[in-house]
Amino acid sequence: MLVVTCIKQVPDTTQVKVDPITGTLIREGVPFIINPFDTYALEESLRLKEKYGFHVAVISMGPPNTEVTLRKALSLGADEVILLSDRAFGGADTLATSMVLAEAIKKLGQKEEVAIVICGRQTIDGDTAQVGPGIATRLGYSQLTLVDRIENVDLKAKKIRVRRRLEGRHEIVETTLPAMIAVLREINRPRYPKVPMRLFAQDAPVTLWNNKVMGLREDTIGLKGSATQVRKIFSPQRERGEIIGDGSKNPQVAARLLIDRLKEKNLLSL
Repeated sequence: MLVVTCIKQVPDTTQVKVDPITGTLIREGVPFIINPFDTYALEESLRLKEKYGFHVAVISMGPPNTEVTLRKALSLGADEVILLSDRAFGGADTLATSMVLAEAIKKLGQKEEVAIVICGRQTIDGDTAQVGPGIATRLGYSQLTLVDRIENVDLKAKKIRVRRRLEGRHEIVETTLPAMIAVLREINRPRYPKVPMRLFAQDAPVTLWNNKVMGLREDTIGLKGSATQVRKIFSPQRERGEIIGDGSKNPQVAARLLIDRLKEKNLLSL
């Protein structure tokens, strides 16, 4: 049976800059990385492979240079990797992205039964946490989000039991397979690739599926299939707040100055 892991190549956000005139990201010279949340999804897929004997397929939608990210997945132990890349896929929002990924998972399912789809909680560039649930909805899979532990997988009964982290508590949920799981970073500690696997991944095949292979209607994918569009990206300007006091380190003096200023502005009545 198959575990499909969805990963995304994202810019290293510690080094991203925005062009103040065009409002677009300056991509030149910016390194790309695997979305950090997706590294935990990949690690959990590999652990399921080791424990239950699953076949692990990793898919990613992105430009041709996403091949580098997929080779990293191979170096960690993925069995096959598929790059979904076509100009027709470009400019996709979460709705159109989940369409392409869901159809790719269907295509994989024609060769081998899909048991689990694993995604990271969210991406660091979009922060929507919508793609995983979108895939589950399109495929009609059980949906489990905020998962910080997979308790058990029963392949005979086709059931999975997980622990979800909620505010102030955990809950144990059991559902039927196939299922989509969106994992938190607390679920595991990702491994590092070993040298032989890194060497293997350099020449291992990366399967390319463009829209000629996928055969999707262009009004359902990419920019045309997106219900939302990003018009501008900008860094909010931080205004300097009013400084109260004269730098005194005496907390009683600082508190008195603050109270007096609030009273002057009619924001405090005593």
